[in-house]
Amino acid sequence: MSQPDKQPDQPDKQRILYRETHSSRAVVATLVAVLVVVLCAYGLLESAVHAIGQPAWLIEPQRAAERIVALPSGISPLLLGALGAVLAMIGLFFLLNAVLPGRRARHVLNGQGADWSSPAVVVDDEVIASALARRARLAANVTPEQVMVVVSRRQIVVNVRPTSGVPVDEAAVLEAVQFELGEMALVPVPEVRVNLSSAGVIGA
Repeated sequence: MSQPDKQPDQPDKQRILYRETHSSRAVVATLVAVLVVVLCAYGLLESAVHAIGQPAWLIEPQRAAERIVALPSGISPLLLGALGAVLAMIGLFFLLNAVLPGRRARHVLNGQGADWSSPAVVVDDEVIASALARRARLAANVTPEQVMVVVSRRQIVVNVRPTSGVPVDEAAVLEAVQFELGEMALVPVPEVRVNLSSAGVIGA
């Protein structure tokens, strides 16, 4: 019996979506590799110069080791503290880049499944915020300048400054934003919070 034809190989949809919503570590990894190569090349150069009896290019390896062992003598505490702070910041930078997920300000719309028949769209959070601000503005009956939407991975905050003397139905704004959010089908689904300013805006 003949076996059914296999479907052509296709890229992993989940992997592509992950790459589009998470920042790459290639730049940081390349920077670390370059620094390691430069330090190793310098150490090799100084060792070779010392081996042939020539003066050191910058500092002899043995003298550099002795100065490191002798720390903190021979150096001012202020300079030593500044160098320590700089090294700590550099180390923290590389540590955070290695530990944190590095998510971009993007969400996946309409489709997270692995089946390629279901479409998936990656949209910047600024575009999502603009669409939600328009829906909130219409529900609150205010001008565009009176609505500001902040979109993060897990939460959406809608800030509304009502017009003086014109009440705003907070529940209606929340319902309108949630309806628009449901139409988008964001992944992951953020929580919506509406903040009404106590200070109103004078109408034109």
